Amino acid sequence: MIRVVIADDQQLIRAGFRALLESEPDFDVVAEAATGAEAVDQVTRHRPDVVLMDIRMPGGDGLWATERIAADAALAGTRIVIVTTFELDDYVAQAIRAGASGFLVKDTEPTELIRAVRVAAAGDALLSPGVTRRLLERLESGLRAPQGHTSLEPLTAREREVLGLVGRGMTNTEIAVRLFLSPLTAKTHVSRIMSKLGARDRVQLVIIAYEEGLVGGW
Repeated sequence: MIRVVIADDQQLIRAGFRALLESEPDFDVVAEAATGAEAVDQVTRHRPDVVLMDIRMPGGDGLWATERIAADAALAGTRIVIVTTFELDDYVAQAIRAGASGFLVKDTEPTELIRAVRVAAAGDALLSPGVTRRLLERLESGLRAPQGHTSLEPLTAREREVLGLVGRGMTNTEIAVRLFLSPLTAKTHVSRIMSKLGARDRVQLVIIAYEEGLVGGW
């Protein structure tokens, strides 16, 4: 089961997300929160696999809550997907800096939301091509690759190829199909790349791929 916490200050939104997720046999909504402080409390208490986090909430907003959850080593296994009505560049950059694993807008199709939760639970980052494009454009405003990253020299040719596909927002399954690999092999490549480059998550790999010129042709 994929355990989920829903954090949004609108009860109707929370109820809608709960109904959608619980219609799937592998989802369990373990708690809801209406404020940032409640979100931190519920996540600390239940340690879910995924948090659906609104940005604008009273009592500490979603970015504040995301930073605190991401900074807690005991919650390292929890992935945060920002779900908001605001599709502004600043929110994308701030959410990624705060430690979010994905970013979706609230008018996302229900099937895409369900896929987003599964992707995040599997350890992948979820950034749609449009969001990825805006994220990369924000690089000139202070969003940078992780400290300690110097070059791609430690990577093999295959790993560089995989990194380029990660930079385009592909999941492990999509990379496996593109390169005629098994999903496990693709996941192993991504894990090794993260280790070699000192990246915290796939989103930082997107940034590195951009800075090293592996992403183009949007």
